[in-house]
Amino acid sequence: MLNVPSQSFPAPRSQQRVASGGRSKVPLKQGRSLMDWIRLTKSGKDLTGLKGRLIEVTEEELKKHNKKDDCWICIRGFVYNVSPYMEYHPGGEDELMRAAGSDGTDLFDQVHRWVNYESMLKECLVGRMAVKSAVPKGMLPKSQAADPLAKESPVSPSYDWFQTDSLVTIVIYTKQKDINLDAVIVDYQNDSFRAETIIKDYSYLIHIGLSHEIQEEFSVRIVENVGKIEIVLKKTENTSWTCLGHPLENHNLFIPKKDTGLYYRKCQLISKEDVTHDTKLFCLMLPPSTHLQVPIGQHVYLKLTITGTEIVKPYTPVSDSLLSEFKEPVLPNNKYIYFLIKIYPAGLFTPELDHLQIGDFVSISSPEGNFKISQFQELEDLFLLAAGTGFTPMIKILNYALTNIPTLRKVKLMFFNKTEDDIIWRSQLEKLAFKDKRFDIEFVLSAPTSEWNGKQGHISPALLSEFLKRSLDKSKVLICICGPMPFTEQGIRLLHDLNFSKDEIHSFTA
Repeated sequence: MLNVPSQSFPAPRSQQRVASGGRSKVPLKQGRSLMDWIRLTKSGKDLTGLKGRLIEVTEEELKKHNKKDDCWICIRGFVYNVSPYMEYHPGGEDELMRAAGSDGTDLFDQVHRWVNYESMLKECLVGRMAVKSAVPKGMLPKSQAADPLAKESPVSPSYDWFQTDSLVTIVIYTKQKDINLDAVIVDYQNDSFRAETIIKDYSYLIHIGLSHEIQEEFSVRIVENVGKIEIVLKKTENTSWTCLGHPLENHNLFIPKKDTGLYYRKCQLISKEDVTHDTKLFCLMLPPSTHLQVPIGQHVYLKLTITGTEIVKPYTPVSDSLLSEFKEPVLPNNKYIYFLIKIYPAGLFTPELDHLQIGDFVSISSPEGNFKISQFQELEDLFLLAAGTGFTPMIKILNYALTNIPTLRKVKLMFFNKTEDDIIWRSQLEKLAFKDKRFDIEFVLSAPTSEWNGKQGHISPALLSEFLKRSLDKSKVLICICGPMPFTEQGIRLLHDLNFSKDEIHSFTA
């Protein structure tokens, strides 16, 4: 194998780690933006140095190309000449050089697993590795027998099917008792039936080209006490099927979730409305042939094609309101996903999203994230620290906690913004605090007007020590934090200084 040893990424002293903004980006030279890179890839310039040829690259050959002006990197078995991209990389040249002349798959996955590198670097493709340094996207990367974690994996599920004159029922036996509807994602597109079941940190996939047509709508139900999933399909014609269909890529595969590729479906924009001066609430409708419920605390990726290049960004779905009787929709036919998104006028992705018309389509991935609902068990005090649109994962957590945790005594949200005009759903938060005495909200502004009477400043020991007071001396606590990377990193340091344990802190990063 060519994979380089696991190492600190970003590098301890690299530009990417010490940068002060957002997702640890570095300042780019003028004319080196993402749009500039897209223009360069469309210019017809030879970015590989091979005049359009694709070659097989040996391990020895790859190792030779390890300098800034001659840098080849392997990702999942494909080799790219990233030298032309050096000055356009938001994380800085040093980070690309960490994988120069080697297999950078592991380093790439640590930071950028969601990035569509195939589209971004397609004009830099040199060829395939002559040896199998990494397998194609979505395939099993190494034998489970050789995987030291394989012993700890859940028992592999199985499936069966049966039919009546009008229905076909696919049954998945998960062999787990704690399966919920949000653990099952079903898509039917172009005669291809795809059902992914998430079991702990593993993914079980059924992927079949059906032998006959079915109607778009289907139902999904869980028999909880036995961990059985039933997916009921409606036949287009009342004829007997001799077989369910033929297997497609990765059918009946049970692998770690981190080794699966992202799967997208096209969703229709139903509405968008202003929430603040620069933030909007988008409502997207899933296809009728999709069952998908995003678990609490998880995010998805939105994908748009901009000037011929696929651009992907992570967002956390929200409820349509904080005041909808505190209830999270759980119906299996729930078809709407809401997003609170800040529009950056000088950005590439959000202006394009904002320019979409009602009825246009956006691709949405299956959910990702490591938040576990089990963290709420026997919880007594829940503290939420949010900055700006880092408020978005807190919305569903807030709704769920106030509705479903019988042991809960107190929920407190400290919401950091620049000005009063930046506060998302301020009136809803204040009404919620009035309606439920367990909930308390504190707003903190970094650039308030002279009329502001509330707290001001940035996240600090003084603010946190006053805010994070347990209802009882030894009450079970969970602290969730989300915001720009510097805010989150500083917050985690301060929480550790205040003697909160790692198990009592959950940070949201995509």
